[in-house]
Amino acid sequence: MISATPSMFDLSVARSATGGIDSFVDRHAPDVASTYYGSGKVALRDGLAGVAHPGGNVVVPAYLSPAVVEPFRELGLEARFYAIEESFAPDVADLEGRIDDETVAVMSVNYFGFPQPGLERIASLTDEYDCYHIDDNAHSPLSVHEGTLLGTYGDLGITTLRKLLPVPDGALLYRTDEELRERYSPSPLAGPSERVGTADCRFVATSVVGAVLERSPSLYRSVEAALSDGVDGSQSVDPEARYEAAKVPMSKLSASVTDGADPDEIRETRRENYRTWRGIFDERDDVTIRYDSLPPGISPYEFPVRADDPARLLAELEAAGVAGAHTWPILRQSVRGNDEYETANRLSAELVALPVHQGIEPSEIEAAADRLRR
Repeated sequence: MISATPSMFDLSVARSATGGIDSFVDRHAPDVASTYYGSGKVALRDGLAGVAHPGGNVVVPAYLSPAVVEPFRELGLEARFYAIEESFAPDVADLEGRIDDETVAVMSVNYFGFPQPGLERIASLTDEYDCYHIDDNAHSPLSVHEGTLLGTYGDLGITTLRKLLPVPDGALLYRTDEELRERYSPSPLAGPSERVGTADCRFVATSVVGAVLERSPSLYRSVEAALSDGVDGSQSVDPEARYEAAKVPMSKLSASVTDGADPDEIRETRRENYRTWRGIFDERDDVTIRYDSLPPGISPYEFPVRADDPARLLAELEAAGVAGAHTWPILRQSVRGNDEYETANRLSAELVALPVHQGIEPSEIEAAADRLRR
């Protein structure tokens, strides 16, 4: 069975000769200040806290998970959503129309580990309007685009380790702008915890149970659905509650796994799995592959496709043993069903993401493909 996330028992978390995530970041972004956090959203809050002002606003893409804007709300900043194009690029006219003298920052999002189209245009707009550029790279800590580590294109950036490694939490805050570096004052939630906590023990126990349940796909899917935090598109998720629950330092377990991970091996495995899915879906005329090419340096988070009938595709995948496929994302309530954001709404319903994580062997994907063909 192909699960949504890698297991902590995968060989990819064994100690790496290349020095783990720290070494990877130092190699690709040596001049960027970085700090570990338990959550990317908390990292965003701390990163902007020094420059936020009452009545300010942050302009973010409408095609976005709902909890991402919670740190802005906590800082007293209005979240303004801009429309996107089919390519995930910003609708530039719509974006520019939402920027004003009170705009603190504009956010770009690198969807599925690929750079958001239009990064350069966003950067020029933030320069023109004298506001900050936030580079949200939650989806892929290991993606490097044309020599630049994703997450470091803006004045401020984040990346999320929990989406890469089998860990309970973990994120990095990047600061490239000198003023943001000077005004940065880390909260007590910055940095890793110095001791093993309840969350570590719970995560290990859950991982053990998960390894057992994988022997029974139907039981695994039942338990996964019962414990789901909303990745499947449920509209019952409470963004504020998720944000509050994320206010913990990076766990000791996450720090240990991060130190031992082999970034180069993980990235190559994800790329190989991506290419395997691409070869399979090239045969189908009821889906459109979102990213047909896989540029050098990109570490994909998932394999996204546009489906003519998403529900049918998900049912086929589940029957073939692919438990980790899902639509993405849940949209903020103010965006969901809003005609101003027609493209974001349509994509959130039609886009299906398949797992490519390093816990999957290409042979497992091929076996699932054989079952799909039958």
